[in-house]
Amino acid sequence: MKENDIRPAELMAGQAERHAADIRRMLARRAEFVEVDCPACGGGRRELAFVKHDLRFQACKDCETIYESPRPTPSVLAKLYAESENYAYWANHIFPASEEVRRNEIFKPRAARVAAICDSQGVRGGTLLEVGSGFGTFCEEARRLGRFERVIAVEPTPDCAAKCRQRGLDVIEKPVEQIDPASLTANVVASFEVIEHLFSPRDFIRSCHRVLVPGGLLVLSCPNVKGFDVALLRELSSTVDTEHLNLFHPRSLGQLLDRNGFEVLEVSTPGKLDAELVRKEVVAGRFSLEGRPLLQHLLMDEWERWGNPFQDFLVENGLSSHMWIVARRKAGSVED
Repeated sequence: MKENDIRPAELMAGQAERHAADIRRMLARRAEFVEVDCPACGGGRRELAFVKHDLRFQACKDCETIYESPRPTPSVLAKLYAESENYAYWANHIFPASEEVRRNEIFKPRAARVAAICDSQGVRGGTLLEVGSGFGTFCEEARRLGRFERVIAVEPTPDCAAKCRQRGLDVIEKPVEQIDPASLTANVVASFEVIEHLFSPRDFIRSCHRVLVPGGLLVLSCPNVKGFDVALLRELSSTVDTEHLNLFHPRSLGQLLDRNGFEVLEVSTPGKLDAELVRKEVVAGRFSLEGRPLLQHLLMDEWERWGNPFQDFLVENGLSSHMWIVARRKAGSVED
């Protein structure tokens, strides 16, 4: 899979314009932002990591998570997402243009992987909740496997929830934090590229714990701030964005899960685009590999020969900037 397959170049100029409009809208409400402690460990010791789009990203001195602070409050975030020109552009242009590639290259393998995880952990049948279902493609593929008795899309955004219903999916149109476990429990909760957007990842993890049956599985994916493209490019990385309030790494996200009622079972970094994304920044003249002769050789001089093997090396050694983490819900409630 190449970046252009899922982000068609002919559409990305329009996306950039709308993204810039969203940034202006966010900064116009900066007076309402609040300071927060580390979303992973709760620590208050920090130092400025970098500034991007006039927003400050802090590095936790205790667990090395990077996070946006000050950040928009939950109510401000909700309004910004509801009015996002960027999200609307993705929904109306980029996703339709790339959906079949995304289905075959991302969502089908993702559904198969979740099923394989369930098999390896002895979780069979039951209910799968996807939190943050977007347009419902993963839920469609999970349902087609016939692996789960129920597949439910949890999607609070009205437009996206409507798209999910058009696909014939069961939909809960509210955040997982508002689901009453007395009315619904799940054997598996899956959430892809959601936790980095949330004001309070801790509240999200605890809500997933409440709706899972004891021994149920939580499957998360999100950026890895210690992965190759983010660690090298820092604020130049597209992963460092206004909407990505929380940039975890495997150890810090694992600690957050452990403190909130989960046992971490698996961690992997199956990303596909790190090397290409760094190469793109070099070709565009926004990043230099001067003084890095090995990377110059791998990413530029011998790209056709070494690009794919180098990306495979990153994946196999936990060094990609995209990570998956699988955890099992422990018995009992979570103490405050």
